[in-house]
Order: sequence, then C-alpha cells, then structure tokens
Amino acid sequence: MIDLNGKRALVTGGSRGIGAAIALALAENGADVAFTYQNSISKAESVATSIKGTGRRAIAIKADSADPNAIARSVTEAVSALGGLDILVNNAAIGLNGMIADIHVDEYQALMDINVRGPVLFAKAVIPHLAAGGRIISIGSGLAERVPFPGVTAYAMSKSALLSFTRGLSRELGPRGITVNLVLPGSTDTEANPANGPAADIQRSMSSLGRFAEPHEVASAVVYLASPAASVITGAILAVDGGAIA
Repeated sequence: MIDLNGKRALVTGGSRGIGAAIALALAENGADVAFTYQNSISKAESVATSIKGTGRRAIAIKADSADPNAIARSVTEAVSALGGLDILVNNAAIGLNGMIADIHVDEYQALMDINVRGPVLFAKAVIPHLAAGGRIISIGSGLAERVPFPGVTAYAMSKSALLSFTRGLSRELGPRGITVNLVLPGSTDTEANPANGPAADIQRSMSSLGRFAEPHEVASAVVYLASPAASVITGAILAVDGGAIA
C-alpha cells in the first residue's frame, strides 16, 4: 500500500536532481513536505510550487548541511510548519573527484561534514519527533559497494559510511517501530551527472540495463520505503542502479 496521506516529510537537499524528485514524489503520494536547500532560491521555489500543485503543503528551508546549527534549526522549522515529522530523507551530499594524494584537507573535511556528519545530525534532531511507523531513509551511492575506477575514493568512502549508519541505527530504532533504510543510486541523469556528460558512455557500459536512471525512478524506491508497504523492511540496502553492482 503506497499511501502517505497525513505523513510529514523532511528531505535534505531537495531543490534539484534526485532530492527534488523525491520531494515531489512524496507529495504526489500524499505527504506534506519540507525540504532544505543551500543556494538556489529560484529552484527551491519551483519545487515548492510543484509540491503545492499536488494539493500538499510545502516549505523550503535554506540550510547548510555542513552547519550543525543550521541542521537543528531546519528540523525545528519543519516540525513547526508541518506540525511534526514522520519521514526523514537524508539526500543532501556533495561530490569530490581526485586522487587521495592530491586532495586538499579542506575539501576532504567538507565532504565528510556534509555526506557523513550531516545525515547523522539530521537523524539525531529528527528522532525525538518520530513515532512508531516513522521512517529514516538515506541516499547513498553505488560507489559505496564497488569502486570501479580511481579518483573517487574519498567520495566512495563517505557514502560507504552510510552502510554502517543505516544498519546500526535500524537496531537502535527498531524497538520503537521506526525503520531505517539506505538507497544506493547508480548513474542518474541529473545536472551533476548528466546522461550526455563526458563519462556517460563508460557509466552506461557498467550497467546491466545500459542506461542512466531517471531521478523519478530513484524517488519511487524512496516512496516505497516510506510507505506502510515497507513496514517490515529495515536495515536494508537497496541498489537502484540498473544492475551496475550486480
């Protein structure tokens, strides 16, 4: 049963790409949605307008996922605007390409702050507001399970941290009836990694289906995990990658 009527969700990094698709898909299935964004107010306003077009409530919250104070504030704002929270989707992330020998320590720290500390602190702030039936879903990467070429080591490491985070947190929250799961997208056609980009053909060749995913296909997996249909699924790692890590 994919029915999110009456549910209230917070999606981090929801103004573009996979995050925007998730925010809209949750709304299309009945949820009111708050989402964070960092820079583009015009894109955030566009997503909010699309959500409201489904008849659901929307709130766009400007917040830097590397800032612990901004994380706490955004959760408070979401709870206040929506009257509570039932679903957290940890989507906000940044990429970092480069060999380990060449990566600057500040770049590495920013990567870890947003991709690892961010999901932990968002979960920490949201957990007190979740009741039985609550959901925490994080967006990882197929590179967490397989690193097929050099130059993505640091990024892959940051995403692999979410494997243990998801499994461990599912143990902590299971007794309260709250599920915690992780979605691993493969190559997905977004502004950050377009299907017509310079490395697109290589990425397609690694997929069993031979194509990029569309953001809405990743969002569909998130909606399922957020729904009552997935009530017994927790601590799970779901690859949405066209078979790239098969």
